[in-house]
Amino acid sequence: MEYLDFELPIKELEDQLDKCQLIGQESDVDVTNTCKQIEKKLEETKKKIYKNLTAWQRVQLSRHPNRPYTLEHITNLTKGTFLELFGDRGFKDDKAMIGGLGKIDGQSFMLIGQQKGINTKMRQYRNFGMANPEGYRKALRLMKMAEKFGIPVITLVDTPGAYPGLEAEERGQGEAIARNIFEMCRLKVPIITVIIGEGASGGALGIGVGDRVYMLENTWYSVISPESCSSILWRSWEFKEQAAEALKLTSYDMKKHKLIDEIIPEPLGGAHYDRETTFKTVEQYIMKAFNELKHLSTEELVAQRMDKYSKMGEFNK
Repeated sequence: MEYLDFELPIKELEDQLDKCQLIGQESDVDVTNTCKQIEKKLEETKKKIYKNLTAWQRVQLSRHPNRPYTLEHITNLTKGTFLELFGDRGFKDDKAMIGGLGKIDGQSFMLIGQQKGINTKMRQYRNFGMANPEGYRKALRLMKMAEKFGIPVITLVDTPGAYPGLEAEERGQGEAIARNIFEMCRLKVPIITVIIGEGASGGALGIGVGDRVYMLENTWYSVISPESCSSILWRSWEFKEQAAEALKLTSYDMKKHKLIDEIIPEPLGGAHYDRETTFKTVEQYIMKAFNELKHLSTEELVAQRMDKYSKMGEFNK
């Protein structure tokens, strides 16, 4: 297990607990009470730390190297029924954007999301979860396929942003993202979006328009990352913590401003501390949303989605 800076007090107590248990196993000394005291202190420390997280600490948790990524979510949600589909039928297959068909609780879904890598080689292969235009065009192709066959769509968002390279801009990165937003607004099947990690800028919006938009508790959703915001406003990355607070990017900020529908709770310590519970909770929210949406007619579905996004940004004088 890797620990973030603010989690070091937890690491110290877990190390003490491991040593205490080892002493009990290797000697005749009864260390039961000592271990219980350490366990109690460990639980109290965890609650104290994780119930008072700053915006920047939540950003750090969303990037935790042990956090489950899109493919792991899909594999656990679909229980081995996932069939990945490839290519945008125009340029090539983008490895940063994955998608395909799978069943959750007997219901077929088209699942689409950004995939980061679990090690250096895979991160390079997946371009660190930053999709090119062909990735967004592949996502749109799969959504249109789902619409044709009446299959609901699930999108899982986890990206530091769309790829900002020159070649991506030459191939129409902005147009591809804008086209996805436009087409998703009028897609004739239910769309359920879950932000499972980072939700940065147009990279997230390109697959982020949904009838129901959920965020896992320790994720963020913003027009820009705290580091980039800090470098623009202060000409330095040193002010990223202040930028994170100012951007109001946490799930609680998003819910308060009515930009998402609900927050999906995570186990104490984050999604990576109890993956199975996280996957089950995400599945429950997805199926709850689907059961609410499946009875709506196509006209009602599109009208409600349009109305939902039209209201965002309204204010009273």
